[in-house]
Amino acid sequence: MASKQIVSKKKGKAKLSPEGRVYVTATFNNTIITVTDPVGQVITTGSAGTAGFKGTRKSTPYAATTTVQQVAEVIRGRGVERVDVYIKGIGMGRDSAIRALRAAGIEVTSISDISPMPHNGCRPRKRRRI
Repeated sequence: MASKQIVSKKKGKAKLSPEGRVYVTATFNNTIITVTDPVGQVITTGSAGTAGFKGTRKSTPYAATTTVQQVAEVIRGRGVERVDVYIKGIGMGRDSAIRALRAAGIEVTSISDISPMPHNGCRPRKRRRI
């Protein structure tokens, strides 16, 4: 029997503008990196879990560095050269993620902290009566 071979043409990834945004969400359990174009369309994402770390090692600075290196390879291949960095959260991967971006050869134009800050917090419990 002769079977038909289906040949699919692989479309190349389109080149993007040389500017982008990097959102780093550093929690106590993980570090998540999201890269968008200036409009806000997501280019790629990565986390310490997808970089191969499990359990408590996901929250380490080394895991954040490895994750950023993997994401930086992808965005450099897509033509992104300059990024604005937006950091959210209080995890250990905050600083090491920025250092890894610079070490990967991507120019960091600005760094903004967009962590949510409580202005007055939740209502306190009622006072204890004894």
